Amino acid sequence: MADTLGSLSRTHTCGALRPADVGRDATLLGWIHRVRDLGGLLFLDVRDRHGLTQVMVPNDSPVMATAKKLRSEYVVAVSGKVRRRDTDTVNAKLATGEVEVVAAEIRLLNEAKTPQFPIADETPVSEDVRLRYRYLDLRRPRLQNNLGLRHRVALAIRKYFDAEGFWEIETPILTKSTPEGARDYLVPSRVHPGEFFALPQSPQIFKQILMVSGMDRYFQIVKCFRDEDLRADRQPEFTQVDVEISFAHIDLVFGLLEPLIVEIFKEIGVAVPTPFRRLPYAEAMAKYGSDKPDLRFGLEIVDVSSVWADAPFNAFREIVAKGGAVRALIIPGAARYSRSELDALVDQAKQLGAVGILWARKVDSGINTNVKAAGEGKLLESMAAAGAGDQDLILLAGGTKPDDASKLLGAFRLSLAKKENLIPADTFAFAWVVDFPLLDWDPEDRRWVPMHHPFTAPMDEDAALLDSDPSKARAKAYDLVLNGSEIGGGSIRIHDAQMQSRIFQLLNISDEEARLRFGFFVDALQYGTPPHGGIALGLDRIIAILAGENSIREVIAFPKTAAAVDLMSGAPSPVPQRQLDELKLRVTAKPAADK
Repeated sequence: MADTLGSLSRTHTCGALRPADVGRDATLLGWIHRVRDLGGLLFLDVRDRHGLTQVMVPNDSPVMATAKKLRSEYVVAVSGKVRRRDTDTVNAKLATGEVEVVAAEIRLLNEAKTPQFPIADETPVSEDVRLRYRYLDLRRPRLQNNLGLRHRVALAIRKYFDAEGFWEIETPILTKSTPEGARDYLVPSRVHPGEFFALPQSPQIFKQILMVSGMDRYFQIVKCFRDEDLRADRQPEFTQVDVEISFAHIDLVFGLLEPLIVEIFKEIGVAVPTPFRRLPYAEAMAKYGSDKPDLRFGLEIVDVSSVWADAPFNAFREIVAKGGAVRALIIPGAARYSRSELDALVDQAKQLGAVGILWARKVDSGINTNVKAAGEGKLLESMAAAGAGDQDLILLAGGTKPDDASKLLGAFRLSLAKKENLIPADTFAFAWVVDFPLLDWDPEDRRWVPMHHPFTAPMDEDAALLDSDPSKARAKAYDLVLNGSEIGGGSIRIHDAQMQSRIFQLLNISDEEARLRFGFFVDALQYGTPPHGGIALGLDRIIAILAGENSIREVIAFPKTAAAVDLMSGAPSPVPQRQLDELKLRVTAKPAADK
């Protein structure tokens, strides 16, 4: 039977003791990390989230019998004197490595079954097993460090915004369904049968209403919900740092957010230089093939359309004649690639949806290429225009939509930079991507759709284009990118009811539909709305980058799998028929097999 804790209290955490504590009494409360029985002596490593302390039990100690019962993950209370370790036994890897506690009392507070995987080290374990036994996984140092970092960053964010005059204001979790691109999670109402709340994809409308309400400066570290296909950087429920500012313009937003990023990165000891680079969307797409470019390395995509305008090679010449583009990517030193490596590049292009990719390199006899019809002369011209050396490989792609060529080459830019080890470690490259198109044309539905959301304001100088050429209108929108990830996005909002109505018209949203979906917001705009704007930062993504993790699941305490399942709790799960009857719901699909 386990001992009781009684009135015993912790005097020190397991990471607190230092040489200055030698001679003091200490009481540690935690888990047995390891047991080492050396015959005449027994050593216990006792662990909590603060660290680890070595406990020594002499062979003649009255607590030896209890100590010999202990196993990994048993919960204990240990009391004793702190003493300095012998010089040759100091553990420089531990903060407490110069001292140990000589056990005078040991209480076994609870036993533990053998864990499904080792807690004491970071032995690789299947993610499914880790998520099913998340309460054990969370005891491991890696996740405890990640969650500690998340706590400190959240605290730094709150302190920063408070000092800048922001209020943290909560917005509703049960709200109205106003789809913003992804599917809503719906919550049936028992009181109003057949009607549903939605979990918010973001607090977008509410934070704008707070500006209408005179709150001036708002922020919130808030849960958001999107029922979408998942990837390493997505979860059905995620956390964002939501910000909105009255009387805002782009320079004001950037001037407030950049110092926040500086404060956040101080938590990992990194000094972030400001101001951040501002990169127009068109330039980002042309040079990097992405609106969230990784700027830690070069490999810029180069336009070589002029080389091919009069080329005998029909494919590229016709693309240029139709207003398209031919673009090039140089891979330094890659002329050495074997034929199988080059064939793999062509296969990769096909997997990305392209017909293929043209590659060329210089050899003693001239040019070696997979498309001889392109002509040696034009290939040499393209290599010269793109700055290729004798040992380099050139990749060429064309597209009737100029950015299509860059998107293809952008995928190669990332994969080949990893292959060639061109991405520097411990480097953080920030940029604001600006001057986004306001609208995008949906060929299937044959209508305009917002590049961001329908409340984004157009550039003042482009407002007239809404009537003459909407495709050229730019948005007062901006994304904050870091190392190839979008860590934040926002805009200056539409604050004029007439402009909002004009945008709804362009998006083919009727007055009736606008009132049905956004009626309370449309009404609010007519009651003296100040100019305003803001941003939402992806907290999970930021913490993952700070922690050096590839997946945001590693910085969330209880994440879902890629199939949107909580393996630990078994959610989602069927519910009793009685609950369905109360909600006036009928289930037509059979529950999924065991998850």
